[in-house]
Amino acid sequence: MTGSNVRKQAISEVAGRKAISGPALDQSPDSLFGCNVFNSAAMKKHLPKEVFRSVKRTIDKGEPLNPMVADTVAAAMKDWATVLGATHFAHIFSPLTGGMAEKHDAFLSPDGEGGALGEFSGKALIQGEPDASSFPNGGIRQTAEARGYTAWDVTSPAYVVDSTLYIPTAFVSWTGEALDKKTPLLRSMQALNRHTQRVLKLFGHENPAQVVAYAGPEQEYFLVDRLFFLARPDLLNAGRTLFGTNPPRGQEFEDHYFGAIPERVLAYMVEVEHELFKLGIPVKTRHNEVAPGQFEIAPVFESANIASDHQQLTMFTMRRVAVRHGFECLLHEKPFAGVNGSGKHVNFSFGNSTQGNLLDPGDTPHENAQFLVFCSAVIRAVHKYGAVLRATIATASNDHRLGANEAPPAIISVYLGDQLSDVFDQLKAGAAKSSRTKGTLEIGVDTLPKLPRDAGDRNRTSPFAFTGNRFEFRAVGGGQSIAGPLIALNTIVAESLDFMATKLEAALGSGKTLNAAIQGLLTELANQHAAVIFNGNGYSAEWHAEAEKRGLPNLRTTVDALPVLNDPEVIKLFDKYNVLTPRELHSRYEIYLEQYVKTVNVEAKLVEKLGKTQILPAALRYQRELSDGIIAAKAAGLSTSTSLAMEVTGLITKLEQSLSALAEAAGHSGASLLEECKHLRDKVLPAMLIVRGNADALEGVLADDCWPLPTYQEMLFIR
Repeated sequence: MTGSNVRKQAISEVAGRKAISGPALDQSPDSLFGCNVFNSAAMKKHLPKEVFRSVKRTIDKGEPLNPMVADTVAAAMKDWATVLGATHFAHIFSPLTGGMAEKHDAFLSPDGEGGALGEFSGKALIQGEPDASSFPNGGIRQTAEARGYTAWDVTSPAYVVDSTLYIPTAFVSWTGEALDKKTPLLRSMQALNRHTQRVLKLFGHENPAQVVAYAGPEQEYFLVDRLFFLARPDLLNAGRTLFGTNPPRGQEFEDHYFGAIPERVLAYMVEVEHELFKLGIPVKTRHNEVAPGQFEIAPVFESANIASDHQQLTMFTMRRVAVRHGFECLLHEKPFAGVNGSGKHVNFSFGNSTQGNLLDPGDTPHENAQFLVFCSAVIRAVHKYGAVLRATIATASNDHRLGANEAPPAIISVYLGDQLSDVFDQLKAGAAKSSRTKGTLEIGVDTLPKLPRDAGDRNRTSPFAFTGNRFEFRAVGGGQSIAGPLIALNTIVAESLDFMATKLEAALGSGKTLNAAIQGLLTELANQHAAVIFNGNGYSAEWHAEAEKRGLPNLRTTVDALPVLNDPEVIKLFDKYNVLTPRELHSRYEIYLEQYVKTVNVEAKLVEKLGKTQILPAALRYQRELSDGIIAAKAAGLSTSTSLAMEVTGLITKLEQSLSALAEAAGHSGASLLEECKHLRDKVLPAMLIVRGNADALEGVLADDCWPLPTYQEMLFIR
């Protein structure tokens, strides 16, 4: 069967698909929520009181885990899980691949008499030893140093999926160095808690509860019918289309955004939510996104560590359920050129059970000194370490999305909105004496209610925007783990709070009152870090010029951004707060460069292979059809034009030449890993684009029945 016939058959089958009924929602979401999670309610039911209290103190107060309770917890956890059908357990962890890893072991031990016993020990719960030889390590270990350990993270609850009890764990080397994303995330949360506590105590809070970073990631994604996906080797291998012309109709009518959810898609969403509710993941929002075929799912806030684990589990569940509904869930940042890509807006705040959300300004933020201190700490952190935040979102795939009038630019700035910008302008002058009020919105229709109006608008072009009681980091990529950005945010805010607490303590020690010390510090910070605050259009060329004047870095590509991790000040930052040692940080630099190289090399190979084995043969067949038709027409004495045949011949020649140029560019390499990345960025990616341009031009003129690949029109609009 030729490629065009495969495509036609796929179109026929997709057009006839019906929505698949998901699981019956015989339980309300609140009663279903967390039923497959060994959460506080399950622990309270299955553990002795003292054991339960001991575990809760570790979770709620950050106290060291008492190893004496491990056997009791393990036995209770096994009994609970087996009722849900679990036969195996797995330590699940997040290696530096960006995904998750797991090894399943049965609840089974031989009894020595030809039988077996179902058991799960405290030792097996607390520590695992997966074969760590094939995970990225960035030079932390030699080839022969393969031992690694997983360590139970009691703060992230275990859960059951299918027949397996999953236990969230940290993953470290034999020397204790972090080989994962969870370990530095937990370390960064400790640093944030330590220095936030210092500031809270200066405000007179004697015994503040443990401070926790909170996150709520909004996940954008595409759904493509699986038959189309399997007929596109570029989607299958690279996660994005490397060829394809824009359809006559794209997203220009803006009618897909918040539109009626297609029946098949809604059935898929319902089942995803059903599965996530069982796992205690508080998904709340679902809707159509801007691009055709694009959608969004968003949870409410959770502790950053749990939110990170849940985000990985959400992506896994979305992909798994999609297959059951005949879809493929695409999380790549730019699966289709010419339409919006997918981001993951990470909402960030921090607080505790006694003082609440420390980024809540209240109705009169100018009078809320505590809020102003914590908000100023975040602004200072983003201004001083914006390049670090940029490095945490640097991937080959996110490079296709950032700054493309669909996502924030690579320049990291802070949007505060009218109300807070006015307050900080007052602080620059010496004191904040007023706050703009929220007011009421008059719509002008008597039957509609009067609506409370926020004191400021929102700005979708800002990479780091204040949105009422939190900051929203909008530049994170759709397929990324949120752990990296959260590690950076926690660490840089901890550094700012350390700086501010030290200044305030010194001022109080010299005899100043707390109010005078705070006022002086806020005015100093408002003046020093005003350059990072920008409320305008981040897409505009004028902003890029203005940002350069302000000294804000514009690290346009991954290759520009990752070397920031080698900056001595950045190395010192992560080392000082015990988040990443210099070796651990450098390992990430090496790994992320390697991932860039691998990603672009795979894409280059795909472009060359598809160009030579599918697109060029299709064009040559059509060229032959045209030639045969011209010859037949002339033989019959008919007048005929040769312009189309000449156009196709010219494009074939260009395609062949560009494929040769790509092969030449891809055959060279750099002297170092960084130089290799620069070569791929500067030579190979442009050569790939030239091949694509020629191939896409051919798609625009070839007879439809000759084109071998499912088109954008089919993938984006047929479901």
